[in-house]
Amino acid sequence: MKAVVINKHGGPEVLELTELPDPIINENEVLVRVKACALNHLDVWVRRGLKGVEFPMPHVLGCDIAGVVESVGRLVKNTRPGDEVLLSPGVSCMHCEYCLSERDNQCASYDILGYRANGGYAEYVKAPSVNVLPKPKNLSFEEASSIPLVFLTAWHMLVERVNLRPGETLLVHAAGSGVGSAAIQIGKLLGARVIATAGANAKLDKARSLGADETINYETEDFLDAVRRLTGKRGVDVVFEHTGEGTWDKSIRSLTRGGRLVTCGATSGFNGKLDIRYLFSRQISLVGSYMGSKKELIEVIKFFEDGRLKPVVDRVLALEQAADAHRAIEDRAQFGKVVLTP
Repeated sequence: MKAVVINKHGGPEVLELTELPDPIINENEVLVRVKACALNHLDVWVRRGLKGVEFPMPHVLGCDIAGVVESVGRLVKNTRPGDEVLLSPGVSCMHCEYCLSERDNQCASYDILGYRANGGYAEYVKAPSVNVLPKPKNLSFEEASSIPLVFLTAWHMLVERVNLRPGETLLVHAAGSGVGSAAIQIGKLLGARVIATAGANAKLDKARSLGADETINYETEDFLDAVRRLTGKRGVDVVFEHTGEGTWDKSIRSLTRGGRLVTCGATSGFNGKLDIRYLFSRQISLVGSYMGSKKELIEVIKFFEDGRLKPVVDRVLALEQAADAHRAIEDRAQFGKVVLTP
C-alpha cells in the first residue's frame, strides 16, 4: 500500500511517501480503506519527537480516520466489508476497571491511533473492531475524519470535566485550531456565552460564524484586559485552555471567583506560573483532561447527524502533500482541520 512515513524525527521534510505491506488483521480487528485522515498537533509532536518516548520506525502518523471497511476478523460482528465508518482514535485494553466503567481514556494501556500504532497516512489502516463507528450518512469522508479527536476532546473537557452550564461565560483560546473551533460550537450547544481568541481578524470572523458571541485578537489586544472589559471586570466562568505556558497565567487571572480552568495541552510550553494564594483565595479549580471515552464519542456524533454540530474543514490535500499539511498546522495558517486523502 501507499503510505507516508517517518524514518526519523525532524521537520516536515522527514515525511516520506513510500510503499508498505498491507496491514494484517487479527480475529478481533478490522481493515479499513482510508478515504480521509485529518491532522492534529499530535502528528506534529510525534514527527518532531517526544522526550522519553520511542516510536517504531518506519512510523505512519494519523489519528482521525474515515473510510470503508475492507475486511474483518473472524470474531468481528459489529461491522462488515463495505460499511462506511469512522474510527474512534483511542485504543485501550477493554477489560480493566476503567474500560468497563466507560472511562477507557483512563486505561493504563491507553494509546491513540497514529501515536505508537500506525495511523491513517496510508491507503489502509487496521483497528480493533470496538473502535469502528458508522459514518454519519449526511457527512463526507473528509468531514467525518474531522470529528473524532477534537470534538471528543472538547466534549470531555466541557461536559464531563467542568460541567459547563447554560448562562455561563466560556473563554476559548486559539479559535482557529481544530479543538478550539469544536469548543466554540459545543459551548454554544450547551447554552454558554462564548468569547473566542485568535491572532487574525479573518479567523475571528469564522469564529463568530460558528457561534462565538465575542472575539479577541490577541495580536492587537491583551486578552486579559479584553476579558475584563467584556465581562465588566467579573471574569469568565470557564477557560478552555490548550496552549499552555504562553497563556497560562493570564488564563487563570481571567477567571471569576469559583471559576474553572480545563486544559488538554501545552503547545506553547509546559511550564505554567501559578500563585497558589490566588488559587485558594478565589476558590479556582484547575482541571486536567485527556481525550474522552468511546461512549462520549457516540454521544457527540448524534449532534452531527441532526446538524447541531458541524465539522470545520479548512483544506483537503493529497496524501503526497503531507509535508505541506504539517507546515500549515505549524504556521497556524488553518481554521479548523487540514485533511489528507490517499
